[in-house]
Amino acid sequence: MLLPRMRSSMPAAGRRPRSLVRTAAIAATAVLVAGPLAASAHAEPETPATPNLPAELVAAITRDLKISPQDYLNRADIAQKVATFATTAQRQFPDVFGGAWLDETGKAIVALAPGDAHEQARKAVQDAGFVAKDVAKSETTLRGEKNAFQQWLKDQPESVSKSVRGVAVDTLNNSIAVRVDKADIPLPGFVDPARVIVMAAPPVGGEGQDVPKAAEIAGAGPRAMAAGDAFASVAGRMSLRCSLGFNGVDGNGNVVNITAGHCNPNIPATGGANSPGVFQLVGGESLGPQMGSFQKSVLGNQDYSIIAVNDQFRDSFSNPLVTVPGAAPISVTGVAVPVVGAPVCKSGARAGFSCGVVNAVDQSVQVGDRLLTQSFSANICALPGDSGGPLVTGTLALGISSASSVADYPICEIPNLIGLITGNTPQLFAQPVSTVLSDNPGLRVRTS
Repeated sequence: MLLPRMRSSMPAAGRRPRSLVRTAAIAATAVLVAGPLAASAHAEPETPATPNLPAELVAAITRDLKISPQDYLNRADIAQKVATFATTAQRQFPDVFGGAWLDETGKAIVALAPGDAHEQARKAVQDAGFVAKDVAKSETTLRGEKNAFQQWLKDQPESVSKSVRGVAVDTLNNSIAVRVDKADIPLPGFVDPARVIVMAAPPVGGEGQDVPKAAEIAGAGPRAMAAGDAFASVAGRMSLRCSLGFNGVDGNGNVVNITAGHCNPNIPATGGANSPGVFQLVGGESLGPQMGSFQKSVLGNQDYSIIAVNDQFRDSFSNPLVTVPGAAPISVTGVAVPVVGAPVCKSGARAGFSCGVVNAVDQSVQVGDRLLTQSFSANICALPGDSGGPLVTGTLALGISSASSVADYPICEIPNLIGLITGNTPQLFAQPVSTVLSDNPGLRVRTS
């Protein structure tokens, strides 16, 4: 689990239990925004103007994605266009539509299965400027297989059920993919043996210490707070260190910040007189003034919190910025949905900017004793303290960092190197921002 950096004077028995991150699969089918098929933009859009991306983000894009910043923006733009197209295509051609993604060159691919509407669907894909690919199964068929597998799993002995880390629709391979913790587990006949992925148990999260109270420090007051900046949450003797998510405004016009649910150290007290406080960090290590408190936290099938900002800090959070300490910010211009193959970059107070591609969406991830659903993942390293921080695609708000497969490493260079050698790259699991907004009418992300 991508733990916040925990600071506690409580005994070990009071700490959150250590737990494994269990992933459903690589490459599931996308949850997409609605839009009329006829109005879908072509896959070769006008080149968007290059914003003033900070040098640290440009370095992460070129280092991690091996593409130019302009290509990063172009691919992010195409991904949202094919997402809009795919939502309507799935409704209009449910027996034919087989999913959509970006390939390694950034081209938008739409899969089509055999059926009465195949040629009509192919024409729609081509008219929109995307590439049609013939596959054996529709997305509807694949979802049926996924549901059948989950039903089958319920009736299996614990020796089997505990060994399965998850299942998801594998859009790229037109199959369902099953993750297991060891080989040779008996599986139903409709599971392709080639799509059974053995995943060694990932490392676990960090240990607890105290966050000391800061002495009076000049200037330790209101300042601009952006997504990616560090904060500490405090409930009694327990404190957690996380990263701020996207700045926003709730349905009543109040200034808020959207971060991770597990960054709240006492969820049952949320919203009341004893709701855990959110504090500024001074010098990156010491507790500064209180900036707000948790207004709402959800931790279970989803993982998000809404922080209510104190009046004296309203101006500090009234910006649409994403940054890392010491780096120039980028300005959020809108909200996106995750698409397999889309480029994505994460900002966090611990590991800074790092980038990858979305490799699974609408998936389930077992994190300890809870099942995180509707999550997406990307091949990005994140470390304790990055929890709650923002993920963007292009300059669009995409997600909130939730869990990581490499949370026990001290620096990202180690798991990144191991990934290059073994192919088992770090995985960051995230809560889609679009889901948070749909669950909270009136809530919006600040944009420029």
